[in-house]
Amino acid sequence: MLRLEGATVRFGGRAVLDAVDLDVVEHEVVCVLGPSGSGKSTLLRAVAGLQPLDAGRVVLDGRDQAGVPAHRRGLGLMFQDHQLFPQRDVGGNVAFGLRMRGTDRRRQGERVRELLELVGLPQAGRRSVASLSGGEQQRVALARALAPSPRLLMLDEPLGQLDRSLRERLVVELRELFGRLGTTVLAVTHDQGEAFALADRVVVMRDGRIAQSGTPLEVWQRPADAFVAGFLGFDNVVRASVVEEAADTPWGKVPVPAGSPQGARTLLVRPAGVRLVDAELGLPCTVAARTFKGTHVAVRLQPQDGPRLEAACALRLAPEVGDTVGVEFDAAEIVVLD
Repeated sequence: MLRLEGATVRFGGRAVLDAVDLDVVEHEVVCVLGPSGSGKSTLLRAVAGLQPLDAGRVVLDGRDQAGVPAHRRGLGLMFQDHQLFPQRDVGGNVAFGLRMRGTDRRRQGERVRELLELVGLPQAGRRSVASLSGGEQQRVALARALAPSPRLLMLDEPLGQLDRSLRERLVVELRELFGRLGTTVLAVTHDQGEAFALADRVVVMRDGRIAQSGTPLEVWQRPADAFVAGFLGFDNVVRASVVEEAADTPWGKVPVPAGSPQGARTLLVRPAGVRLVDAELGLPCTVAARTFKGTHVAVRLQPQDGPRLEAACALRLAPEVGDTVGVEFDAAEIVVLD
């Protein structure tokens, strides 16, 4: 459905979108993820026709979109701040795109009722948008974007202004809704939890380029490099020398999975792969800090020599700050990065 071919955007001579190639197939939900300044919002604006390309092409359904204005591209757009019209009620907001297309009033009314039912606001058509909560406004903005039946729905930080619990609930609802409708979605977010819950495919960007693309499971289990691992929140990343099924690291000998790339490499040890044992049985470490994460405790460990390690422990098993423990490593939770 969507293809970017060498898409490039420059600001002041600097490429903020640097020869990006990307395909999105019909019914796929793709989330573009990255830190501020990585180029993800510029990519979205280029596809929407809100930002002209300096080089490359945007192709929709096999047609080059050069010179096609945003309102002629058949896209649905939803932004972080919702951008609802305060002078119109909920129904008037949802019907906006339909009016712009000249849809007759009867069909407008049917479509508005259908969509408000779909997003869980069946009786809200006459309400003022000022009376809505943040989550309700987000649902109305989504219904408005879906009303003209866009061939591609584009979301820019759609849940960014909502509190955490509401965001987590709505992302599940969105995933179910897109699956039910068969909607093709290109979304931009800086929140990896949101992207991993929503997407069929995650695209991680860095400095205007794609650093990695894959299913959420692929990206989580095997980050492409130290940047992607760090962006996903993994701290246990060090340089190492891999020989067969072991690596020399600042933490000593660490086992690695069979078939790992050999030689000078970067090693990722997931917190689940840092196992706490008696101090005399493993690498001696002092507990420097511990943070309650809800489902587990993140324990920061300081070896006598070498960088800190993070371990994930059950609450009842977590040691106290100042305790001395030993560390062993689980090869199943270790990744030799390419």
